[in-house]
Amino acid sequence: MSLKNAYLETAAQAAALLDAPEVAASWEKPSVLAQWTVGGLAGHLAYQIFSVDPALEEPGSGQEPIPLLEHYARAVWIDVPLDGEINSGIRAKGEGISAEGVRHLVERVHAALDQQRTGLKEVHGDWVVFMPQTGWALSLDDFLVTRMVELAVHMDDLAVSVGLSAPELPGTALEPVVALLTGLSVRRHGQAALLRALTRAERAPAAINVF
Repeated sequence: MSLKNAYLETAAQAAALLDAPEVAASWEKPSVLAQWTVGGLAGHLAYQIFSVDPALEEPGSGQEPIPLLEHYARAVWIDVPLDGEINSGIRAKGEGISAEGVRHLVERVHAALDQQRTGLKEVHGDWVVFMPQTGWALSLDDFLVTRMVELAVHMDDLAVSVGLSAPELPGTALEPVVALLTGLSVRRHGQAALLRALTRAERAPAAINVF
């Protein structure tokens, strides 16, 4: 199965989670993420789907896509303070996306997915996606992996926030998500730390974080 289909399956899981009654019931309550409400976190989760729409509009003219790990090496949002401008802006955007309530948000997500099921059929995995917020480009396949990582992480955040079990990713999505997170862990902590975390608890670091 292609990464396009893997993304669509993962996004459909996110849509189903957003539509869960437990999410609506907790909309204005704090989430498990500091300084996030459940509604704001839901908006941030939905944004990962909405962000695919502009990626399909036109290719990044004249842009050479960079490798996926390089994308994260350049990312300015990693390790920034919780109260810093970047994280405050991300939280505000999530709250803005969800401002009209859960029903409107779910309807927007389903409409976006309906369009993407058609739009993704018309482009190949090497389609160039320019990201104006970063100033560089990724291939469509790599961009969709970033969306699946975000969806996986924030589905877990949202599910835990409302007392649900996190959705099980389809295998076609889990493999690239785990591969990327493993690559990022090795780059950040080194091979030995990751191997010990996976196989030797007595010698493992206290924590292995990617972001």
